[in-house]
Amino acid sequence: MKTAIVWFKTDLRLSDNETLIKAILQSEQIIPVYCFDDSHFENTKYGFKKTGSFRTQFLLESLQDLDNNLRAIGSGLLIIKGKPEVEIPKIVQKYKARKVFAKREVSFEEKQTEKRVQDELFKLRCELETFSTSTLYHAEDLPFSIKNIPDIFTNFRKKTEQDATIRAVFKKPENINSPSIPSLNLPTLKTLDLEFSAIDSRAAIKFKGGETEAMNRLNHYFFETNNLSIYKETRNGMIGADYSSKFSAWLSLGCISPRFIYNKIKKYELQFGANESTYWLVFELLWRDFFRFMFKKYQTKFFLYSGIKTEKINSKSLNEKLLSQWINGTTKSDFINANMLELKQTGFMSNRGRQNVASFFCNELNMDWRIGASYFEEQLTDYDVCSNWGNWAYLAGVGNDHRGHRYFNIEKQASDYDKNKEFRKLWLE
Repeated sequence: MKTAIVWFKTDLRLSDNETLIKAILQSEQIIPVYCFDDSHFENTKYGFKKTGSFRTQFLLESLQDLDNNLRAIGSGLLIIKGKPEVEIPKIVQKYKARKVFAKREVSFEEKQTEKRVQDELFKLRCELETFSTSTLYHAEDLPFSIKNIPDIFTNFRKKTEQDATIRAVFKKPENINSPSIPSLNLPTLKTLDLEFSAIDSRAAIKFKGGETEAMNRLNHYFFETNNLSIYKETRNGMIGADYSSKFSAWLSLGCISPRFIYNKIKKYELQFGANESTYWLVFELLWRDFFRFMFKKYQTKFFLYSGIKTEKINSKSLNEKLLSQWINGTTKSDFINANMLELKQTGFMSNRGRQNVASFFCNELNMDWRIGASYFEEQLTDYDVCSNWGNWAYLAGVGNDHRGHRYFNIEKQASDYDKNKEFRKLWLE
């Protein structure tokens, strides 16, 4: 019997999942697998956890939802833990699988893991086939090769919008033929060496993981409230759930795909009309694509102090006292403090806040930007490797900003975006 493994990673959904659809088409039975990779729960060289408790809790919820959705169509999710290159081959041997289907990776560590798994599978005469499932535009459809992608977002956007098309979404499978899959056995936070962190009641939104919740959020933001029609005007807000789409956490784990969102935007526009705001959400999804393609182009460079530039711009220092003040919201700036407390106590921060605290870290505190990026990696529920490191490099002046070093006047930003100090009062009083 032709058996295949579907190795789920950051594509925890049934709708618009090419990996899953291709596996079903090419196989007689499917074993869906998720591996808790030990390396994702270690400490980074900057002293922070690679995955903090907010994101882990969101991941556990997402896997529970994926298992529920898989069982509804005849399958289920098998959980394994350890090194993927050790654990995936064990499952291959157990089920005599001839092929493993998985999402294609672009960033350095993930690509290394993928290669190690492929090498081990080769010994078992098992093939690894990967699919690009994370972007709005497929890499193969871009009007330039990866090495020739413009480093300036505007140039990338204009040419891509003009010359490339967005592929249709893959329908959700109606049934999956799987052998009997044991009940879901998720690790606890404790077994992952993490402590539970309750989300502060002041949180802008209480993220709950899973495709079901992602669909609910999209339906709420688009069709129940029509907030999509005013997105461009409200997106720099800082308080409450609906000033922006808040799709980022579900996108980061692939509980929903950018193409699926695009498809719903088009349906929304037919019903309620297109305007600058409905386009602007597509524009933001394009930024996400851009950083992912930049990682394909530059690979490890986004983790270097000098980024994708050759000249070094900011300081490479570490001041433990200043770092602690930044993390704990005790700096000289009340605006920075409010944002950092929100991040620490909820796992989320507005886009406006992120730009300001990163600029403050690089320019006022004058520390190695990668330390800040690494803290975000631990803390953010919606952490995405390409968007996080790409944005930090951008703000540190060593990324894709053609204007060089971007400096935010924090006091001006505070008066522009928190005029009546409502956000600061919420978090500081």
